Amino acid sequence: MLPTVDTDEQWDVVVPDEAVMRPGVEDLCARLGLAGVPLDRFAEGTQPVYAVGDDLVLKLFPGAAADDGLVEERVLSHLQGRLPVPTPRVHASGTYENGWRYVLMSRLPGEDLAVAWPRIPRADRERLVTEAGEALAALHALDPGPLADVLGPGDWGGFLGRQRAGAVRRQRECGLPESWLEQIPGFLDSVPLRADAPRVLLHTEFMRQHLLVGPAGSAGPAGPAGPAGPAGPAGPAGRLGLTGLFDFEPAMIGDRAYDFVGVGLFVTRAEPGLLSRFTRAYGRTFEPRELLAHTLLHVYSNLPWYLRELPAPPEPTLDALAQAWFGHDRPQPTGIKVR
Repeated sequence: MLPTVDTDEQWDVVVPDEAVMRPGVEDLCARLGLAGVPLDRFAEGTQPVYAVGDDLVLKLFPGAAADDGLVEERVLSHLQGRLPVPTPRVHASGTYENGWRYVLMSRLPGEDLAVAWPRIPRADRERLVTEAGEALAALHALDPGPLADVLGPGDWGGFLGRQRAGAVRRQRECGLPESWLEQIPGFLDSVPLRADAPRVLLHTEFMRQHLLVGPAGSAGPAGPAGPAGPAGPAGPAGRLGLTGLFDFEPAMIGDRAYDFVGVGLFVTRAEPGLLSRFTRAYGRTFEPRELLAHTLLHVYSNLPWYLRELPAPPEPTLDALAQAWFGHDRPQPTGIKVR
């Protein structure tokens, strides 16, 4: 009952239209033995995702992104029970009509960390960053070999070369001013990135928006992206902790440093002391210029957006930007209010 979606134009017409999507989702749920169970579509995310009752989440992938559905299913199955933070458990997966794929998974507890962050006290932020660093270290410690048949890019050196060749064009399309664009080739030439770096399983979008937070040990429902309730100072249920990590459809196999793009831009966000805390928990550090180089090469890189969202460097150079966003800072003294 879901129509074919093989092009961007079809995607723009079909995927946002709930009058088109809902009957197909209801039909799929009926086939999965979930007829009549309440459906609630999440507003966030690229793919259509629905809460199915209180305990399940159904994520759909049109034909144009069907391979991503296979990646999501395989990676989640590979990770089950192997990380210090929960990941969704796959209940069912497969193909639907007209090229669509689906993954039916468990619904994780907690609130979107990006939404909760402004209400979280400094001490809890530090503990959550430590937990996040430990979770990423555990992810990178897993053998990615069993996933090599579904995860790219295969030739990491070739991937870096292709991304480097298009780096200026991509940022120009994003609207980056010429004064920044002209710095990119020389900057990338000056930063050696290992084409033969050890390969690990990469999330590629390790960010607050894909982490959930709640009282440690909580078991109430959330979404992969929707809150069960606001997170604040931990009450009788216990201190705050990470309750979930999700969204593995963009996963890859490559250099571990690539995952620190998301860490620096979307987890620690140049907040004093947090990147150092994260890397201590992770077990190693990276040079700021290396991480900015990976930022420029990332498949979703949008430097103008980052410049609007993160603190400005003291001078408009890529070297200064690397230090501002990825520098190994000193911990912020206690008692200073974070704004």
